[in-house]
Amino acid sequence: MLQISGAGKRFGPRLLFENADWLITPTEKTALVGANGAGKSTLMKILGGLDGLDYGSVQRMKGMTMGYLPQDGLALSGRTIFEECLTVFDELRAMEQEFEQLAHALSELDPASGEYATVADRYSHVEGRLRHHDVYALDAQVGTVLTGLGFAKEDWTRRTEEFSGGWQMRIALAKLLLEKPDLLLLDEPTNHLDLETRNWLENYLSTWPNGYILISHDRYFLDVTVNKIIEIWNKGLHVYHGNYEKYLTQKAERRAQLDAAYKNQRDRIEHLEVFINRFRYQATKAKQVQSRIKELEKIERIEIPLEEPVPHFSFPQPPPSGRTVVEVAGLSMQYGEKRVLENVNFSIERGDRIALVGVNGAGKSTLIRLLSGQESPTKGTLKLGHNVVAEYFAQDQYKVLDPAARMLEDMGRTAPKVAEKDLRSLLGCFLFSGDDVFKTLGVLSGGERNRYALARILVSPANFLLLDEPTNHLDLRAKDVLLEAIAKFNGTVIFVSHDRYFIDGLAQKVFEIERNVEDPARGSRLNVYPGNYEDYLWRKEGGSAALAVATTAAAAARVVEIVPVTVTDSAEKVRRVNPIKLRQMQERLAAVEAEIPRIDGWVAEAEQALGVYVSAEETQRLSEVLAVLREQQASLNNEWEELSTQLEEQQSEFRV
Repeated sequence: MLQISGAGKRFGPRLLFENADWLITPTEKTALVGANGAGKSTLMKILGGLDGLDYGSVQRMKGMTMGYLPQDGLALSGRTIFEECLTVFDELRAMEQEFEQLAHALSELDPASGEYATVADRYSHVEGRLRHHDVYALDAQVGTVLTGLGFAKEDWTRRTEEFSGGWQMRIALAKLLLEKPDLLLLDEPTNHLDLETRNWLENYLSTWPNGYILISHDRYFLDVTVNKIIEIWNKGLHVYHGNYEKYLTQKAERRAQLDAAYKNQRDRIEHLEVFINRFRYQATKAKQVQSRIKELEKIERIEIPLEEPVPHFSFPQPPPSGRTVVEVAGLSMQYGEKRVLENVNFSIERGDRIALVGVNGAGKSTLIRLLSGQESPTKGTLKLGHNVVAEYFAQDQYKVLDPAARMLEDMGRTAPKVAEKDLRSLLGCFLFSGDDVFKTLGVLSGGERNRYALARILVSPANFLLLDEPTNHLDLRAKDVLLEAIAKFNGTVIFVSHDRYFIDGLAQKVFEIERNVEDPARGSRLNVYPGNYEDYLWRKEGGSAALAVATTAAAAARVVEIVPVTVTDSAEKVRRVNPIKLRQMQERLAAVEAEIPRIDGWVAEAEQALGVYVSAEETQRLSEVLAVLREQQASLNNEWEELSTQLEEQQSEFRV
């Protein structure tokens, strides 16, 4: 469908790639990867016809269509969102009008005439095209894509210019998905998408009928959407088959082979040079010396490119907080008449790693601002524990930075005990290298300043971090640095992120902000799920019938958190499972064993509280709490027995 042959491209004095070949098939599902500045976006523009090669050729199949989505910079205006999306079907709509005209012409022409045959052929062709594109369901197609990309139905009639840059890019993506070009070129399509919308896009691309090429810094997104990787590395294009995880494995193997070949070649070269230098002036060895000189000249030297060093960074550990970091009871928040959060209850313990998830507008950022003290709740209580010091990273954190400050000096003032070389190393992880560290913050873009603000937090963190979209504007390397640093951090973290790999690698609990579907006028509620995002999805899809519940036991003067549990279907007997499943079962058994004493303690507290009469209403409420706790207690005990039995059967299978 599209072929690059002998291609070369420079960016100023730097060579991006040379002698590159790439045959793109009609069903291409490929990710384009490489270090920052390697030329990924440049190559994407070359494929889309927006840039040219310095040498080599690009051949495109006649009649093929392409759609290109840049990282940003698109702005639409003059129409409503729905009307703008319908413009991709202008040709079909014109064809629909032509179809009606052809039908009218056929009704008036003589069936025996040549003109009738010509019109009939065109009529058949147009009818086939209209049927293929399902022209009578265009509005439904637009609605499906807009809903999937996070546009509420009431947004469809709003004009495009009313939306911010990120939402403008969503509109542009919607148009490309509706257009269904033969080859889709998407440069960082997930930059402006929340987690739920990314999940939808992953599913949508899984049934995409044509080819696409992606650039993305979302590891999970690449793992589930592509089956081939093209890496720009060592001035060439290198092909890897499989998803991103397999690419990492294959790349490590390829690098090991290259290192071994380089060592063998160096050994051979040294051996030849020693022989030549030793016998160069001996007439009896002249023939052998000449033979080895020719062999040495013919050797095509293997080059080992310098790899970017893998950065590592650890937080300076803050003073510990008390065991309970936050207690929230009956919290509600509204702005004017708009209710955002309603009757939210939870507690956070020291060392928790909590991912905050929910659709856009559900109230995630509002809750983080409340926890940070930036805002006060309309109703309810929010109490920080002993010695808790919170630090808040906002999506627009760059607005609080001093624009006149120089980057390295500002970082040094923030962390005077950290050596300059360590500060430079950290800034390099966040894509600030060389003379960049001497720039004033005011000349940086919004994304660059947000990256710097995040790096600034890392060198002097509080013991309770509240991070709202910390992974925005970060590449894979910077995300890994952040993930590793937080994993080693001994404080408490609650964060919002749209990166599945980041959430799964960090979260120990998931707080879901869920809109009230039964009564949209009411605020969102909060559900608590133990485990990472995969565990959360499993429970949401029916793995557990119980939802997280939070309530207060007034007599015990504390928040009681009832966590969801899982009971494996007893009819499903385990025979022989893979090691990953076995490890998951063992981890779940350990979690259940740790949870049972907590539930037992809460049951005892509730029973004790019931023994003290306060009021009829309080007695009824405590009775309901106790009933739920006992149900959880029974479920946990059943699950413990089931898991223990399955693991015993598994172990006996292996012994046999």
